[in-house]
Amino acid sequence: MDITAKLKLIKQVGEEILTEEELKTLLETKEHPIAYDGFEPSGSIHLAQGIMRAININKMIKAGIDFKMYVADWHGWANNKLGGNLEKIQTCGDYFIEVWKACGMNVDKVKFIRASEVVNSMEYWKKVMQVARNTTVKRITRCGQIMGRKDADVQQASQILYPCMQCADIFELKADITELGMDQRKVNVLAREVGPKLNWWKPVVINHHMLLGLGKPASNKIGVERAIDLKMSKSKPDTAIFMTDSEEEIKRKINKAYCPEKIVDENPLMEYAKYIIFEKFDSIKIERPVKFGGDLEINSYEELVKIFSSGNLHPMDLKPTIAYYVNELVRPVREHFEKNKKAKELLEKVESFKITR
Repeated sequence: MDITAKLKLIKQVGEEILTEEELKTLLETKEHPIAYDGFEPSGSIHLAQGIMRAININKMIKAGIDFKMYVADWHGWANNKLGGNLEKIQTCGDYFIEVWKACGMNVDKVKFIRASEVVNSMEYWKKVMQVARNTTVKRITRCGQIMGRKDADVQQASQILYPCMQCADIFELKADITELGMDQRKVNVLAREVGPKLNWWKPVVINHHMLLGLGKPASNKIGVERAIDLKMSKSKPDTAIFMTDSEEEIKRKINKAYCPEKIVDENPLMEYAKYIIFEKFDSIKIERPVKFGGDLEINSYEELVKIFSSGNLHPMDLKPTIAYYVNELVRPVREHFEKNKKAKELLEKVESFKITR
């Protein structure tokens, strides 16, 4: 695959790239750059964390990127997830990996690394200290959004430590590229600033889109902060599709989802079609009575946008279609956790944990 093709593929992942020119240079000078994505294991895993993440990582791998997936268990501990129980957080990490195996991530080409292994290194903690010495408490507090926190929510000293660790992780993992959600932007920008100061490097940042939750958008913010407010979140379980939801549950949630007639922007069901369904299916079939126009075969997202925005497709016909295809993608994961004894026991453990913010 030539550089142009690699760039085109990676740009499908990156809603924002800092910077595209730096990425091009990296691809020209290094045959297999290293990228990383990190996840704080806590509770169940939803559609954006499961299938969408797998789609993005598979594209990066196809573009020749060596990918590292970071199980940020100590970060979840610092952020007081699952009541600050490290063992439970690590169990959730095992569960996340099991989901990705079942939903199509190319796990054979992904290296999984646990923070609990990295923290044994004195060199790692030296990097954490160097990051901390080259920024301010105020700057670190503003990075609280990487933990799903507002500035005022950053109360524990461990939550101050978290962004310093996440910034240091990039350099400890030797990552040329950070490939995380837009909500992680602030700490990645910090890494681009401190890296050259410490004679390390300036990582390329690929910020991927954050999938909308199913509820009606309710935020007076703009830009990244608005996207964070509206993203799919396990803290709002009725507006998220989880990777082991039943077919009935998927239908119920999507049937009550926000889906205004003719409106494409900030319409979660149109987003699911764009970022998930048309990534996995070449075409979709919309079944509807003849009196409402009969069945439709739609071969691209662009075609769907044209039909829906013109009013020739009603939300009540779109909803069962989205529910059907989402269920088709979730079904293999659900069946894996029903039929595989080890996976089933793991899920039962995770479901028994009390989720804390």
